[in-house]
Amino acid sequence: MRSVLRVGLAAAALVALAAPAHAVPAAEEFTVPLREVVAALPVAAEDRTGYDRDAFRHWIDADRDGCSTRAEVLRDEAVDPPAVTGRCTLSGGRWHSWYDDTYLTGPRGLDIDHLVPLAEAWDSGARSWSAQQREAYANDLGDPRALVAVTARSNRSKADRDVAEWLPDPAVVCHYIGDWAAIKLRWNLSVDPAERDRLTGLAADCPNVPVHITKAG
Repeated sequence: MRSVLRVGLAAAALVALAAPAHAVPAAEEFTVPLREVVAALPVAAEDRTGYDRDAFRHWIDADRDGCSTRAEVLRDEAVDPPAVTGRCTLSGGRWHSWYDDTYLTGPRGLDIDHLVPLAEAWDSGARSWSAQQREAYANDLGDPRALVAVTARSNRSKADRDVAEWLPDPAVVCHYIGDWAAIKLRWNLSVDPAERDRLTGLAADCPNVPVHITKAG
């Protein structure tokens, strides 16, 4: 049995682990340098207990214009816009998948990636959200970094792994970790220790560019 002293020290360590290294501004919108964004992320152990992808309802048609969230992202991110017919059927068009620097013609072969995957969001705090909050997260069109049109190959390579386990093409790693940290702060999601260490190490080698954060409503 652990001694009372050891239990007390362990409890203190857990409190320190859960606290962010730097407080984030209280404002709903703010801009801070990349390394401060990373340092501000709350740290906590992950917990995937009870995870079910169906707990995050998607793809919805929030504005009832006939286009699902998937179609809205494809339309927004097209390099050359697709033709839209009927109930938002897309054809033609051209996209750039920045994860792997690949251009694709036509929407087939593209996945819409949750930059911070649904399972990762669950692990990092979304398990305590309401169904409505999880639906809002899964269909987040309020921040263009949240959902990304990428090749099916790169999306499936990434799967539900975090930055400690998967990164895109080296040329865009700094872009990726800035977006990752921004979405985590937007939704008040934590990072685990390995994720925090990887983000910190990568950010140290990236330009300390300003990152704009808009908190989710």
